[in-house]
Amino acid sequence: MSKPRLTREQIAQRAARELPDGASVNLGWGIPNLVSNYLPKEQIVYFHSENGILGMGPRAAGGEEDLDLVDAMKVPVTLLPGAAFFNQADAHVMTRGGHLDFCLMGGLQVSQKGDLANWKVPGAKGSGGIGGAMDIAAGAKHLIICMEHTTKDDEPKIVKRCSYPLTGLECVKTVVTDMAVIDVEAGGLVLREVAPGLTAEDVQAVTEPKLIILGSVPEMKL
Repeated sequence: MSKPRLTREQIAQRAARELPDGASVNLGWGIPNLVSNYLPKEQIVYFHSENGILGMGPRAAGGEEDLDLVDAMKVPVTLLPGAAFFNQADAHVMTRGGHLDFCLMGGLQVSQKGDLANWKVPGAKGSGGIGGAMDIAAGAKHLIICMEHTTKDDEPKIVKRCSYPLTGLECVKTVVTDMAVIDVEAGGLVLREVAPGLTAEDVQAVTEPKLIILGSVPEMKL
């Protein structure tokens, strides 16, 4: 029986710990879109939406939705005091111009050099276009990828070289998966933390590149 891994919500919870107070942050589709629900109440992070918002709060509770206030996934959100609105052109200028401290995106593959593929699986039906993903990947000061560590067929998603169509080259700084937190450094991939109940050996067994392990690897705190 395989060891349990983190849920998608727990991946988002761990990723939230990467965000410092006062940061401006863009959240992509999927797991990253859950991150705003896991910030400490005393922490202020200015979430950015391509729809034209800076200062999004958590998702709106049932009965409190305002359908004029939605994130990039069309999910109703709340606003922090002082939130700002602007048109989509300005929103994308902020993304492309390097004005966001952190961007969190989902991933299909991440290479040992930090290359990202996250928009198309070759041969899969219904794959959409790349959209603004390449702009976000290129413009973020610190790009964090949130994803499951392996495919449904248990194939590695952290690979030596991406085989899927690329989103960006050498853009990823940190990967948070259901098994580990990994930093992309000049010398390779550094295993920073492992999920509860897992070991560095468990993570390496389903990671194609050789991981750099610096001493005892601590367990994630959620």
